[in-house]
Amino acid sequence: MMRIRFAGVAAAFGVALFLPGLAWSQAKVATTGYQFLEIGVGARAIGMGEAFVALADDASAIYYNPAGLTQLSGPQATFDYLRYVADINYAFAGLAFPAGSIGGYIGIGVYALDAGDIPKTTYADPYGKSGELFGAQDFAATVSYGRNLTDRFSVGTTVKFITERLEEFRSIVWAADVGTSYNTGYRGFTISMVITNFGPDGHVSHPSIDYPADDTPLPINFKFGSSIRMIDGGVHRAVLAAEGSHPADNLEKYQAGVEYWYNEMFALRVGGKFNYDIGGLTAGAGLRLPWGDRDLRVDYGYQEFGVLGDNHRWSVTVGL
Repeated sequence: MMRIRFAGVAAAFGVALFLPGLAWSQAKVATTGYQFLEIGVGARAIGMGEAFVALADDASAIYYNPAGLTQLSGPQATFDYLRYVADINYAFAGLAFPAGSIGGYIGIGVYALDAGDIPKTTYADPYGKSGELFGAQDFAATVSYGRNLTDRFSVGTTVKFITERLEEFRSIVWAADVGTSYNTGYRGFTISMVITNFGPDGHVSHPSIDYPADDTPLPINFKFGSSIRMIDGGVHRAVLAAEGSHPADNLEKYQAGVEYWYNEMFALRVGGKFNYDIGGLTAGAGLRLPWGDRDLRVDYGYQEFGVLGDNHRWSVTVGL
């Protein structure tokens, strides 16, 4: 039995990490826009290195894999806040609920990034001594739908409305995600795939300037991951997850993480991100508390960000 368990673990890692590497790749850094769409959400997923495409079983599935919405047992809301590098504020709020007569689950997500006040610089004033400031904001609103096609296979899709603003320059575009998830039935071994942010290029506009057409590609990404229960008995439960991704603007990236629960109340998480420009070790913890006949979960996530400093993430998830 022990050999079978470790064979399943090896398969989870092998399938998730090896397949994306089969594709030819080339670094194309800074060739896509709307990069805030690549900032992960949820302190739980962050603590696991964002290896969450196959494990997504809460409202954050709106971001990671809409097919995972089918794993929810009832309505759920989540809120996530991050004080990002360079004093950038980033927040996500998500709501997932049963779709009623059409079956499946619907998810609604809102993402907002604010870069704050930025000193304006010019060739004549390269250090911004004039004191003039400008701002930059990103916003996205999404609607997701996930549904089981069989008792083990689910699919999901997300439609996104995205806008970026830099002073008076604006760009508006739509995009979509499509995800699948298959539970093999062995120790919860799940294999999932998702393609994110595909759609038409965005266009920059200005109310008073005849700005030349300049298409801005979306940060399309293909992700392939798996998860498996390593421990599942008594008061102890542990899940191992691994994932590989093939972004349109960079080389393949990989992440892996472990989540351990004690008595379904206390969680510890650790993970790693590999082949990233910055960021390596991740860690986190979670606390689930009864709230009437509902659950309230508070999660913390830590991410090492190298020379840019460490990131600390908090999120709250509650059943409705």
